[in-house]
Amino acid sequence: MDIIKKALGFRGDVDAQASTNRSSQNLSTFYYLRHKKEAIVGMTIITVFVVWSVIEGSLQLIGDYLRKPSLGWVLLPHDPIASPNIATSLLPPSLSYPLGTNFEGQDILSRLMYAAPKDAMAAFLVVVSAVIVGGLLGIAAGYYGGWIDEILMRLTDAFLAIPGLILAIALSILIGPGFNSVLISLTIIWWPVYARLFRGQTLTLKYRGFVEISRLFGVSEFKVLFKHIFMNAVDPIIAYMALDFGTVILTYSTLAFLGIGVQPPYPEWGSMASNGLSFFPRAWWYTFFPSLTILLVVIGFILFGDSFQDVISGRVVD
Repeated sequence: MDIIKKALGFRGDVDAQASTNRSSQNLSTFYYLRHKKEAIVGMTIITVFVVWSVIEGSLQLIGDYLRKPSLGWVLLPHDPIASPNIATSLLPPSLSYPLGTNFEGQDILSRLMYAAPKDAMAAFLVVVSAVIVGGLLGIAAGYYGGWIDEILMRLTDAFLAIPGLILAIALSILIGPGFNSVLISLTIIWWPVYARLFRGQTLTLKYRGFVEISRLFGVSEFKVLFKHIFMNAVDPIIAYMALDFGTVILTYSTLAFLGIGVQPPYPEWGSMASNGLSFFPRAWWYTFFPSLTILLVVIGFILFGDSFQDVISGRVVD
């Protein structure tokens, strides 16, 4: 009995030490990112994008709930879905319209700001859904092995064999245009990569000492999978997730550029850039500013993701 108690106490010490190490790593990560210029630029862009998306998205939700859609543009310079007005059609950037107007006479800045929550929501939901689905399947494949691993990985390979954008277009057309159909399509093409990543991490972790000890002393399988496998596998995958947010926004905008996704009169960055091509270069601002917005947000996630990846790589080297 004393031996078991000592062993259990040792396991508790290991868990406490692991928790302390994780806190120390988090502090070192924050310190490193705070002093890296690329990370600061990336975090600044991401913070502005996310904060504005939350504020504007909340106003839109409240407006929809109260059946007062005008609440959705109370902070915007102009009505983003105003009726066409030939008098303000294709006006160049000015004090009244900082980024100019489109063919319908609507303010481009207001439409970009109004569309931001959709892009943020798409990136968040697709990546999180892909991590959950891919994580469950990848951990199951890596932990149990055998025929479970064989079936799940062959399924993953089948999805990875088809070009993602082509599959997303086909699925979106099959389901029908709209925001929800694009989210479903993107999630379907996104989870296989995370399944592969989680499987690889699980194969590395499942033979580690703390996992073997937990199994030896009867720790529940769910706790082993979640606390010891998932929580230790997710760190290197977070860096990939940070990069993936930008990739999802770019792919989502590409689908909108092709006419799949949010439908008129509601704006979307990709569709705004697409509509402006017909008037380029005469009305260059029509397609330039939506494209620039997409580029800046994607670059923000890339800069932050690369910086975070440097931290993870540093941990591995150390």
